[in-house]
Amino acid sequence: MNQSAMNESTSEQPLLELDNLRVDFHTPTGIVQAVRGLSFTLGRERLGIVGESGSGKSMTGRAILDLIPHPGEVRADRLTYRGQDLLTMDKRARRKLRGRHISMVMQDPKFSLNPVRTVGDQIAEAYRVHHKASAREARQRSLAMLEQVQIREPARVYELYPHEVSGGMGQRVMIAMMLIAEPDILIADEPTSALDVTVQLQILKILDDLVTQRGMGLIFISHDLHLVQSFCDRVIVMYGGKAMETLPAAELADESARARRHPYTLGLLGCLPDLDHPKAELATLNRDPAWLA
Repeated sequence: MNQSAMNESTSEQPLLELDNLRVDFHTPTGIVQAVRGLSFTLGRERLGIVGESGSGKSMTGRAILDLIPHPGEVRADRLTYRGQDLLTMDKRARRKLRGRHISMVMQDPKFSLNPVRTVGDQIAEAYRVHHKASAREARQRSLAMLEQVQIREPARVYELYPHEVSGGMGQRVMIAMMLIAEPDILIADEPTSALDVTVQLQILKILDDLVTQRGMGLIFISHDLHLVQSFCDRVIVMYGGKAMETLPAAELADESARARRHPYTLGLLGCLPDLDHPKAELATLNRDPAWLA
């Protein structure tokens, strides 16, 4: 799909629309606001969400998938997938969307994989849940998916249990499991954090191909501003559950555009080490309470 076709498709109907999304946790000491009035639309693009730990990035992804645990409460003025209202959709219909149409790669695969089943069985199950397929076909598709995420000897890895794979391999297994159903939207929560640089680039190439060739929408959650500015199309900068600003990813690296950036965005950029221009000390963030007002 060329860029003009992608833009036209995106303008006709966004894959995802959020308006004033809020995630609150009711605790004995009061209400904790994890996400505060977040709004954005997602087309067939790579949308990055960056911010410090605790800024609400992962909670946003979980809220979209209806995975906020008790005592959390999700509210929004609008939350739709391809025009379907997710807020009024019953639980059974919402579960059918998960995995098949909207998938999420969790941050730590060790806590997402079933420890008593082989990784291959879990990938095959993810395929058979959403497609009418035999066990043989599911195994063949799973092996092909393992190979696609750059796992050597996929037949051997297929028979391994989660504790027998490394952190990086476990991350690739999770990515394979989420991609095998061919979703329209993939929410990737730090998908390359456990991978070395070479494999990281290979995984990013796979994700990029899914967006540009198959028209998938990608929400890429990361702490790595350098990675996001080089890989994503747009970036949402979050702090304290709020979006400080949304900007084209290329502007993060544009020195001439930085004067127009939010102070929090400039603070994040200032904390990054620069090998070409080393500093005696890295800057520290000065957070203004008014940002959350």
